[in-house]
Amino acid sequence: MTGNIVFDPLLPWLAIGALGGLALLGIVLALWRGLAGWALRGIAALILVAALSQPSWQVEDRAPLNDIVLMVVDESASQDLAERAGVTADAATSLEAELASRPNTEVRRVAVGDGEDDAGTLLMTAVSEALAEEPAGQVAGILLLSDGRLHDLDRAPDLPAPMHLLMTGQEDDWDRRLIVENAPAFAILDEPVTLTVRVEDEGAAPEATSTEIEISVDGSEPQGFEIPIGQSFELPITLPHGGLNVIQFTVPEAGGELTDRNNTALVQINGVRDRLRVLLVSGEPHAGGRTWRNLLKSDSSVDLVHFTILRPPEKQDGVPVNELSLIAFPTRELFLEKIDDFDLIIFDRYKRRGILPSIYLDNVRQYVEDGGAVLVAAGPDYASADSLYRSPLGEIMPGAPTARVIEEGFRPEITELGQRHPVTSGLGSPESWGRWLRQIDIDPGEGDTVMSGIEGRPLLVLDRVGEGRVSLMASDQAWLWSRGYEGGGPQLELLRRLAHWMMKEPELEEETLLAEPTGQTMRIIRRTLEEEVGTVTITRPDGETEEVTLEEVAPGRFEALYEGPQIGLYRLAEGDQEAVVGLGPAAPREFEQTIATSDLLDPVLDPSNGGTVRLADGVPDIREVSPGRPAAGRGWVGITPREAYQTMDITQVPALPSWLVLLLASGFIIAAWLREGRR
Repeated sequence: MTGNIVFDPLLPWLAIGALGGLALLGIVLALWRGLAGWALRGIAALILVAALSQPSWQVEDRAPLNDIVLMVVDESASQDLAERAGVTADAATSLEAELASRPNTEVRRVAVGDGEDDAGTLLMTAVSEALAEEPAGQVAGILLLSDGRLHDLDRAPDLPAPMHLLMTGQEDDWDRRLIVENAPAFAILDEPVTLTVRVEDEGAAPEATSTEIEISVDGSEPQGFEIPIGQSFELPITLPHGGLNVIQFTVPEAGGELTDRNNTALVQINGVRDRLRVLLVSGEPHAGGRTWRNLLKSDSSVDLVHFTILRPPEKQDGVPVNELSLIAFPTRELFLEKIDDFDLIIFDRYKRRGILPSIYLDNVRQYVEDGGAVLVAAGPDYASADSLYRSPLGEIMPGAPTARVIEEGFRPEITELGQRHPVTSGLGSPESWGRWLRQIDIDPGEGDTVMSGIEGRPLLVLDRVGEGRVSLMASDQAWLWSRGYEGGGPQLELLRRLAHWMMKEPELEEETLLAEPTGQTMRIIRRTLEEEVGTVTITRPDGETEEVTLEEVAPGRFEALYEGPQIGLYRLAEGDQEAVVGLGPAAPREFEQTIATSDLLDPVLDPSNGGTVRLADGVPDIREVSPGRPAAGRGWVGITPREAYQTMDITQVPALPSWLVLLLASGFIIAAWLREGRR
């Protein structure tokens, strides 16, 4: 029970002050005139002014509230190193019991794990959220049981009480970590890309000047190098293929270090081609020749070499050759010496005319078997006696001509196999495409017929030959689409996909297993020309395996989502298809730095008069300290009792009842009148 005087004025304080001033002026006037009752008049005026302010005696019935101590326990991954987890759990249990035994004290225990998406340890976020749920006037102290490694210092709140760090870890802890300082997201194929790595020793590390580092690409056999410790080191790497390349760096574990989790880093780089070198050979001028040229020149990444045969050798009209040719056709240079420089060779309505001897065409065949790509856009020339099929190239052609040329309008169709093939799947609705007006009848070989024409005859056939690839388009009418004839069609997209498939781009492979990582989740993609696929076997970084069933989401495309339980390299296998993918960051944030420290928290602890105590020296004692006093010392930490309370009831008793005010004021006024009257 506590009491105090409160006021509830009948008039505004300004009006009461004005009345008091008038009363004081009247008293001064009475004193100046020598009236004997001036003092009695002053007392009467004082009683009236006081009555206007209505003073009351207020009595409060208060119930004391308990002090609250927040105990934030760090249970992040870095707290699992060495014996930190056990030390933290024991200290938390001991402190909780000690605080609970204190009178009028409650404990709020908050556990903090790893943040989502590798956000690290969010200690200050947890403190802010815990303080928001408690009355600030009851919080007597905040205890952090942690290694001091947090990643949200900018979220530190205003502290109503001292905060202390009860730090885990030993003074002789040390750790070696691998840092990837520079790794591009994209790199050009066949050109070395430089990655910068650094190995650092932290804590009480033994003296060492160098260490070995192993580099593995897509899970292949690693290569070892010796690099210095504490210095940035540049490593040149040439990507082996286009698409996603997973590069793993590993530093061998050193005896006595805290963990080897930060001795490995994963870098994922997309391999892209710098320039696509294309050789386009047009057998004769025709309406579609310029369309091919315009399509290829419209792509800035294409280096095009285009030759058109304007005058066949057998034509004899008496015109000197030097008046017909801009430059001589460098057949030997192109087809013998520099043929391997080209990524794609296109024969557009070309037929044998003696310009390219058989030995040159045989070299083109060898070029394909060694990994090159040839696209043949066939016109009536392919059905003639001078057809390319009747040259050494015939050995690799996916279709043999029947010598029949069908001059008839038709709308290209995608075959059932083409619905599953990445070159033609999803091209659009054939019903909206314009017609072509000519088709060359062919007998398909072992290739894949992905588009058909008149009466289901093969129109586009794809085939693999040795290490290379061949495409045969049995019509020279594709240019009608680019001209918008009867609505046109997806010529540009079709040719782009054809070129990428022939250059073995991973996204256009018809038989492939891919994984697209996003954080700790990967999308597993299996493309195939078959109707069904088996389960995918996933080998986790710890060596454990599990099976994942895929579902068909589109013709020839099967997918599944997989949540990886660990950070690291995952291996996928389905049949003879294999893939590797890295989940998580290049290096887990929780293990970037593992040595316990108070340096990060000192800017927050010092203003609150808190301190740091190492749990390796024992669990500290809890003491009470006054607000504003140092709250930590050797072997102890302090909390500040808040003496908070809850008001249960309030009683008010008027200090000047109305009858008493009337009696006193009237009495003093009458006394003043009688005194002055007697005088």
